[in-house]
Amino acid sequence: MKRFLIVLCLCILLFSCSTQKSAVKESNNSNTEQEQMEYGVETFDAKFKNWYEYFKNPAKNRSQAYYENWNRQYVPAWNAKCANPPVGWHFDPVVGYKTNEDYGFELNHELFYYFMYVENVLNIEIIQGGPTVKHP
Repeated sequence: MKRFLIVLCLCILLFSCSTQKSAVKESNNSNTEQEQMEYGVETFDAKFKNWYEYFKNPAKNRSQAYYENWNRQYVPAWNAKCANPPVGWHFDPVVGYKTNEDYGFELNHELFYYFMYVENVLNIEIIQGGPTVKHP
């Protein structure tokens, strides 16, 4: 039993130390009156969550259209790199972002900042000439 617990702990530790990954998670939540879709950005990088909290400054926010515009550029580039990963690309999941879907401000904001985190903090280019973020 002790060996099983040790192996389980090691597996959990290895999983938590694995490379960073991101995906837009879609889940259906049925409501008795109507069906609603709930969306969220799911990352496996604890450092991103801390970094993102630092940048959640409402005074510096831009419009939802601004974030959607950049996400429409970043998502295809991200997915293309996932499909044919260049050297140094350690991200597996593709981002399920539909350009005709209204994901709301929060999701677009967080997804945009995840791309900024990958480019500006991890120094992994997704697209050329993208925006940069500076500390508030």
